[in-house]
Amino acid sequence: MNTNKIICIAVDDEPWALSLLTNYIKKIHFLNLVFETCELLAALEYLQSNTVQLACMDILMPDLTGMQIMKIIQNKIPVILTTAYTEYALEGYEHNVIDYLVKPITFGRFCKAVEKARQVLQSPATVKEMTVISNTSETKNYLFVKTDGKVVKVNFEEILFLEGLKDYIAINTKTEKLIILQNFKTMEESLPATPFIRVHKSYIVSLEKIDSVERNRIFIGTKIIPVSDTYKDVFFTKINKHYYNW
Repeated sequence: MNTNKIICIAVDDEPWALSLLTNYIKKIHFLNLVFETCELLAALEYLQSNTVQLACMDILMPDLTGMQIMKIIQNKIPVILTTAYTEYALEGYEHNVIDYLVKPITFGRFCKAVEKARQVLQSPATVKEMTVISNTSETKNYLFVKTDGKVVKVNFEEILFLEGLKDYIAINTKTEKLIILQNFKTMEESLPATPFIRVHKSYIVSLEKIDSVERNRIFIGTKIIPVSDTYKDVFFTKINKHYYNW
């Protein structure tokens, strides 16, 4: 940690503010800017699949706030918050952020904030205990989806099946149906190979949630899902291996 640069991202919905932030970061020799965006949702997606050690982000942004994203990542990486609104400072410190910068931010003030971050990251306790946000296929047990103007966390174990609806996908869980704008193939690649399996061009099911199988039909609760010829062999091979003794 002492010899390597700190991997960081910058997030602000105002282009001029983001530009200022990225310019400051690039001037500091021990920082490595790997991602910059005007959208917190994009930042969240990046945090879920990449190694990041420091996040510099605005508090108030469309769709999702900096405070909300800190709750989602559960304070697993140091965060420097920026905003034009001083009334959010107290709440920021309650979340144990590294520093809180009020706009307009001077380069000198920003340097002090990132120096605090470097000291935290270099401390033995931090190096030993800090968990970097990186959801690999071995550890990831959830995903975040945007629906009805909000971001929702969906645990894989709650999903019964997914249904493709042209440009949309219906995620059917034990308690609700979430409609999201997503490519079906992209969603398939976001799910772990176990227990999920594609059984039709428009359906992915959780093997653990299947109640019964009759011919080429899957029964999950009151839902009847067809198994197409394209996916039939792989599906029956998999359930034979894991669930049935034919």
